[in-house]
Amino acid sequence: MSAVQGNGKQVGIKAVAKLAGTSPATVSRVLGGNATVRPDLVARVMDAVKQLNYAPNPAGRNLRVGGSRTVGMVVPDIENQFYTSVLNGADEVLADAGYTLILAHYGENPERERMHLARLRAENAAGVIFAPSRKLSDEYSRMREAGMPLVAVSRRPHGLDVDQVTVAERKGTREAVRYLLQLGHKRVGMVSASLDTSTARERKAGFVEAFSSDGAACRPELVICAQFHSVGGYHTGGYQAMQRMLALPERPTAVFVGSNNLTLGALQAIHESGIEIPSGIAVVGFDDMPWAASLRPALSVVAQPGREMGAAAARLLLRRIASPECATREEVLDTRFVVRESCG
Repeated sequence: MSAVQGNGKQVGIKAVAKLAGTSPATVSRVLGGNATVRPDLVARVMDAVKQLNYAPNPAGRNLRVGGSRTVGMVVPDIENQFYTSVLNGADEVLADAGYTLILAHYGENPERERMHLARLRAENAAGVIFAPSRKLSDEYSRMREAGMPLVAVSRRPHGLDVDQVTVAERKGTREAVRYLLQLGHKRVGMVSASLDTSTARERKAGFVEAFSSDGAACRPELVICAQFHSVGGYHTGGYQAMQRMLALPERPTAVFVGSNNLTLGALQAIHESGIEIPSGIAVVGFDDMPWAASLRPALSVVAQPGREMGAAAARLLLRRIASPECATREEVLDTRFVVRESCG
């Protein structure tokens, strides 16, 4: 397997392995997203890839992707069931149109995201549906300049003029938090994902707006941002953030949690603390998952239509493929507040 650098010289996977001080097999495993590779080896390989500007050359692959009938989907966390729903919706529409959808996930690692995008660009994919990382890769601009159809889903790509499908996150969060305030809660907390993504910023904005409209006080110490972990993802981050919240001198009587994986971690921390839901603390999560109604007590949520988002993104992509010069479009789908037992 070889790749083409910006200066036109051929660079093979062996060159990457030599610079990284490892084997070509390890390089292949890293670039393929194999989670069993040691973090230090991943870092060395990705550093070598960046230095050499390595991108796979499809002419040298034994198994080629289907060229112009292939669409890539690039997402941050394949363990997040929301993205599985998005994938299912997109695949249904694209399959009916004769396209094959391939999935790449980058684990919130911008370098791995860049590699997936470079591969899709080199293989001349028909288009890409993507949820960008915290730092927007310059590969998106290269694709855009090359005329490759792009559609962002869920997360907004700041500064990039592409079609996108988002959800009314601010509105949905505001509605849920207002409900908690109307139940009489004075100390309402929030466990948020990192605020360097548009989704987290929109949900926090909705959280703050709920207090403004209700006349209650939003307490900054009760808003805790979780970190994404290479092992455990946002589940681990939600668990640790909730532990910090419960350790406050005056802990909240209700909490809004900003994503499904964060909610799983937060619930684990609450259960381990021995605090009862909802009598000790009321809980509302963002995103409705199949397990939410099966919990005891059943979880109240802001539901977002993942499958519909994926289908809408696929339709926008097909529209862009058919009419490359058409005006960019953003579709904003609505949320739905589902009240269950965890609110009390």
